[in-house]
Amino acid sequence: MTIKHVFLICGLSLFICCNETVTEKPATIYFNGDIITMSGESPAYVESIVEKDGKISYTGSLKEAKKIAGNAHKLFDLDGNTMVPGLIDGHAHFANFGAQAIGAQLLASPDANVNDMQTLISVLKAWNTPENRALTGWIFGTGFDDSILKEKRFPTKHDLDQVSTEFPIMITHISGHFAVVNSKGLETLGINENSKDPEGGLIRREDNSSEPNGVLEELAAIPYMLEAVAPKSKEAILKFFEAGQEMALSYGYTTAQEGRAMQNHEMLAAMAESNLFKLDVVSYIDYAFVDKYMDSKWNGKAYNNGYRIGGMKVTLDGSPQGRTAWRTEPYLIPPKGMPHDYSGYPAIPNDSVVSSIFEKGLKNNWQILAHTNGDAAIDQFIRTMKPLQEKYGINNRRDVIIHGQYIREDQLNAAKEMQMVASLFPLHTFYWGDWHTQLIGDSLVQNISPVKSALDKGLNITIHTDAPVALPNLMRVLWTAVERTSRSGKIIGEKERLTPYEALQAITIWSAYQHFEEDTKGSLEKGKLADLVILDDNPLKVPTNEIKDIQVLKTIKEGQIVFEK
Repeated sequence: MTIKHVFLICGLSLFICCNETVTEKPATIYFNGDIITMSGESPAYVESIVEKDGKISYTGSLKEAKKIAGNAHKLFDLDGNTMVPGLIDGHAHFANFGAQAIGAQLLASPDANVNDMQTLISVLKAWNTPENRALTGWIFGTGFDDSILKEKRFPTKHDLDQVSTEFPIMITHISGHFAVVNSKGLETLGINENSKDPEGGLIRREDNSSEPNGVLEELAAIPYMLEAVAPKSKEAILKFFEAGQEMALSYGYTTAQEGRAMQNHEMLAAMAESNLFKLDVVSYIDYAFVDKYMDSKWNGKAYNNGYRIGGMKVTLDGSPQGRTAWRTEPYLIPPKGMPHDYSGYPAIPNDSVVSSIFEKGLKNNWQILAHTNGDAAIDQFIRTMKPLQEKYGINNRRDVIIHGQYIREDQLNAAKEMQMVASLFPLHTFYWGDWHTQLIGDSLVQNISPVKSALDKGLNITIHTDAPVALPNLMRVLWTAVERTSRSGKIIGEKERLTPYEALQAITIWSAYQHFEEDTKGSLEKGKLADLVILDDNPLKVPTNEIKDIQVLKTIKEGQIVFEK
């Protein structure tokens, strides 16, 4: 392309041609691998795809691709590896990925090795350095799991005081719904024997005493969790963001979700203003913060430097593995100190309050994501939302049931009628399938996260990691949806298994649909964004028990390599 310089001299425009040229960015042809388009109801492969200017300009034969790409093109040999569309998590908490990447790693096997209390204490001691404490002012770690710890109990302040009594400590439960702090942490937060339990939360106490034991549940924990684990300097904020983003890219994410944005929206917006996103992130603002953030420029269907607000998040109950999910039947094993008929509890007990929150969403046409694990919480969602849909209309809203672990068949029918999306969580079958069996019994456990039943009823479904509840490993998510095998090897809900292709749809084209992005993402088709992932094996061809071991070799966002293993 020849450049014509224009000079204005004494009112006369002089055009001077020169030989300076600007080289156009060449097209890239990907070939010699299993290229799965995800564009139909059954697997479809093409020999090659052409990327030009960040979009897919052709899919088909290599011979035709070379013609279309023209003389100036690059060849990208997949070397027998597999290409799929960029992966899209149906639900996660991207803003917290950094804390998972940087904090003390307290996950149990196979993700880490914290399987007993002494190891937990040792890992926290090793992490406790001046450099690490300076990041947030706290010693912190993420992902402990009382159902896996050998002691079969929550840590308490007494355990964490063995790490330090000088500095505050906070560790978060793998569910994201509990925190444990040491004595210094309780003092820092101002929690003592006179502190009252907040609505929708609980401060656990010492036996026969009002003295807090360090364990905080739900809304007694979540506001403090954000405060304690928040980086305190500009340098720390950037370090957290970059570590979390790199982790997401390493697992093949090209679109991530921040599934409950509060004050951390401001960090994400600042990163977008600085043009630091290498992937797209869509946030759902917690209902308590919508008045503050929803009128901002970030709200809408279009990304602004890789970031946008997609709607509103409402949390109606807690965690099933933590036994705070709200059920219509009692847990078979109530938490310590709870009566035999304990069945969890609602996050927002008053239906009229829930209804007013939802009405604000419908009035403003905000897509609503509702965290509902227990069937009582799902009942509340349906009975408060249904009359509002009748009043305002559905209008392609795509409101989402998040998790739905204990959802019943009649509730699936209602969700279908109400045109909801069900983003279910079959990852639980591996991590907590054995624990769920103890909590709700052998019969009911076969129906947790009933993805196949939902699909057969015609619901739009997705699956998710809920990271940092677990690592944001979407190949493990795919594997659990296909195998539904627990840690002990027990099959949890054989009839609810997805095929590998269905599971792959649920983290590509179906999750693009959930986010109103099916026209630009989720499949390899002409005109869509060149959001691509190269895997070291084909999840549709390997034995199903090997899907979890598939590695991401490259993540490509709009034609640019953003991660390389």
